[in-house]
Amino acid sequence: MDIALIRTFLEVTATGSFVSAADRLYVTQSAVSLRVQRLEASLGRPLFTRSKAGAELTAAGREFERYALSMLKLWEEARQQVAIPEGFTESLSIGAQYSLWPRLGFRWLDQLRVERPHLNLRAELGMPDRLTRFLVEGVIQAALTYTPQIRPGLSVEQVLDEELVLVAPWSDKRQITPDHYVFVDWGPEFVRAHAMHLPHLTNTGMTLSLGAMAVDFIQTRQLAAYLPVRAVKPLIDRGELFLIADAPIFPYPAWVVWRDDLPTNVREYASKTLENVVATAETEQSSVLDQLDKISAEEVETLGRA
Repeated sequence: MDIALIRTFLEVTATGSFVSAADRLYVTQSAVSLRVQRLEASLGRPLFTRSKAGAELTAAGREFERYALSMLKLWEEARQQVAIPEGFTESLSIGAQYSLWPRLGFRWLDQLRVERPHLNLRAELGMPDRLTRFLVEGVIQAALTYTPQIRPGLSVEQVLDEELVLVAPWSDKRQITPDHYVFVDWGPEFVRAHAMHLPHLTNTGMTLSLGAMAVDFIQTRQLAAYLPVRAVKPLIDRGELFLIADAPIFPYPAWVVWRDDLPTNVREYASKTLENVVATAETEQSSVLDQLDKISAEEVETLGRA
């Protein structure tokens, strides 16, 4: 059985759409249709009922789904086991968004190396859609993300209440104006909260969807922006970036997504080491928020909270 056909079937099942499945698999819609047709021809039964609304599983499709999940799980277990290099006994592949690697993902790898010296580690980078596809396909077994996507065979846990704070590369209390501010798009909830609390900074003519990568941009161009505490703390400590007094903060939770077929023992110690790393990150975050409280004349507000 061609494993690509199985993955395509499960992606269409999860999204209910040939078009959406094509987007998530990074192939054309015609390629998805052809794969499903080949699978249906092999099984001798139609698996989906097609309509303008999308694709819905037939009775045969619902019956085949559990076998498809089992076959994909068996394939990935075999692939992971065969890929373990000589001298190692276990393997774990982790993915994360760019903003979550510094001071979280990398520290997780460090602790895993110390705790499990015989664990072979692999790291991947990607945006949520790419990470989800990697999880479904078994390329990675866990992922750190700000926007988790629910799929069959995956489970989601919140790991950290990240805080976004307004920072700038200057220390004086000058007024933040649109000419000296860049809007970093942290998602629809942030956009709504920002527009409600900071309407004068909503339309600045410059929007970045780069997450923590915006740190370098604002430093070299003397601009202010909302960025994660984890990303800016080292720069604040060195006096290269400064908190803006009285600026509201924004809670931005981070999540870990696990493959359900991850071996129990690997899941347990991976989860435990991640908890230790998060505890350190929360302590560092608290120190920055305490600093913001001290320099602010009034109680610091939270964006989106009345």
